[in-house]
Amino acid sequence: MTWTESETETVAVTADDGVVLWASRSGAGEPLVLCHGGPGLWDMFGDAAGLLADLATVVRWDQRGCGRSQRCAGPWTSERFVADLDAVRRHFALDRMALLGHSWGAQLALSYALAHPERVSALVYVAGTGIGPDADWHEAFVENFRARLGDHPERLARWQELTNRPRRTEAEDRERAVLQWSVEFEDRERALEYAGRMADPWFAINDECNKALNAERKRVWGTPELYAACRSLDVPVTIVDGARDIRPRTAVDSLERALPNVRRVTLPEAGHMVWTNDPKGFREAVARAF
Repeated sequence: MTWTESETETVAVTADDGVVLWASRSGAGEPLVLCHGGPGLWDMFGDAAGLLADLATVVRWDQRGCGRSQRCAGPWTSERFVADLDAVRRHFALDRMALLGHSWGAQLALSYALAHPERVSALVYVAGTGIGPDADWHEAFVENFRARLGDHPERLARWQELTNRPRRTEAEDRERAVLQWSVEFEDRERALEYAGRMADPWFAINDECNKALNAERKRVWGTPELYAACRSLDVPVTIVDGARDIRPRTAVDSLERALPNVRRVTLPEAGHMVWTNDPKGFREAVARAF
């Protein structure tokens, strides 16, 4: 199904267990469904969707319990989130769709493609961390994060102060998130400005969701079963990396080696927020993917 209108349509999608998910559709062309990062966050793809509006019908959604979607008690599992993504597909009457996932959303999009390859025309895997164990990347990420935020010692000190507080106000939660997200932008002079845009509008971070899905990744990622499933995936995959991402890009080598039909695009001047750091390179990579 191809959407031909240029307006943005905002809808409520009901999952098979009754939880209501926020979703929107804009642009024109073949369907491209975006999976946002987190876990526990919400769709922040406004700028990316604008870059792609003339290439595809762009569908965005907030994952369950997050952002504009209904607050609920979970369950917080990849299987449940894959089912929610399928509910989005059905709502928009898509027989097949291209998927683009960013960060944690790249993991979710990959999980969906592994579960339902016949429903995925192409997968764009952006700024993920591969299919190996956390040991492949997490320690280096933490070290790089502290070094990057430490370029502004007052920001690091404030982030540590807020992180160590047993309770924070909503305003303090937002301040902490903006400081944390600022490390993802290569334009260091405008990093806080860009991170502030990510936090506008602000919704409470779902910490329970974040902890549960990260714990699941630690149990499941890096297993022989996952490597075998990726080796059998009959879907064209484009991996898009920002070379300056503070998550080591070598972690993604595990995924690239396993996939039978893969192309990898590394944008040398981009970090984790690829479309902000290099909008032209990001748009070209996505345009070639489907």
